[in-house]
Amino acid sequence: MQHFRQTAFRADISTSKEKTMTIYDPTALRRELHEMPELALHEKRTSAYVAEKLKALGIETHENVGGSTGVVGIIRGTEPGPVFMLRADMDALPFVIDGKPCCIHACGHDGHTAMLLAAASRLKDKIKRGTLKLLFQPAEETLQGAPVIIKAGVIDDVDYALGAHIRPIQDVPAGMLCAAVRHTASTTLNIVIKGRGAHASRPHLGINAIDAACALMNGIQAIWLDPKMSWSAKATQIHADSGATNTVPDLARITYDCRAQTNELMDDLLAQIRRVAAGTAAAYGAEAEVILRDQSPACLYDDDFVAEVAEAIKEIAGPDKLAPDCGGGGEDFHNYKLARPEIKAAYFGVGVGATPGLHASTMHFDDTLLPLGVAVFENVVLRHLG
Repeated sequence: MQHFRQTAFRADISTSKEKTMTIYDPTALRRELHEMPELALHEKRTSAYVAEKLKALGIETHENVGGSTGVVGIIRGTEPGPVFMLRADMDALPFVIDGKPCCIHACGHDGHTAMLLAAASRLKDKIKRGTLKLLFQPAEETLQGAPVIIKAGVIDDVDYALGAHIRPIQDVPAGMLCAAVRHTASTTLNIVIKGRGAHASRPHLGINAIDAACALMNGIQAIWLDPKMSWSAKATQIHADSGATNTVPDLARITYDCRAQTNELMDDLLAQIRRVAAGTAAAYGAEAEVILRDQSPACLYDDDFVAEVAEAIKEIAGPDKLAPDCGGGGEDFHNYKLARPEIKAAYFGVGVGATPGLHASTMHFDDTLLPLGVAVFENVVLRHLG
């Protein structure tokens, strides 16, 4: 493993005096980034844009982190102190509109990248002690980004990690902020059911994978976990096609999206899904295999650090602008603390009036409210490094 503290990565450092006065406007940056949406691990234009903006500030810039499109900027203080990491994600989402595949920033990652670049421009001359790492992470939507960053050694010396996400209007009112987004554990899995094919006129000679799949889905809906906790398991895709309309299909695939309030509850849910899959398939004379695809852990925060973020929100926006914590969704940001438990982690929400909701192709928000997130980034960092 290459360690990020060493010189394995190319750095481009600018020290031009005329560049030190630049302060970026997150609203303007976001509108530029919105026009260059790119899918996970293909954020080439975006990462080049980020690197160019960091270099223009004279910030030490590392590109192609871990062989990916990740970018890290580093600002070093002159006195000893902690290593503080701010993180933003860069990737957009795939859609098919009017039969044509396209890519859209429908989760606000353009806004996150803009906020972090703007924060970098405000912090570049204010870091007195310790080290500030500015992580622009690829592939959050596919949950591939954080593992790449971890493997590259970026977090090996990190003491604090702070992330942020714009919030839909249903979570946080526009112009307000919450100190913690309480993400749930998230798992995407496939269940492959193997039956036996037969001619449709002699179904008794086969084992219909569709019949087993339907019973299996009903069985999963009958799972019960602790009713005081939040959890769900939803079938989001099902495929079964023997190639002919008069053939009993021997194979079916179901995709499930699973959520759970805690990592322990997710373990319980997956154990029950495996039990239901095996038992139901066996009852039909079929076989079922549960294949885990993508996973992200539930939020892992430090209460004292979250309280500090809450104080920062009240300080920069006023006590009446602190909204209750919100929840929902998954985030690979939490892999950082899972990999390095000693990291103090927090992740706040920025109310920008996003509507109709995240991941909608028509999602839009008030990007003139992004300076709120920038101010929180700056305030919290300077409490430790200023």
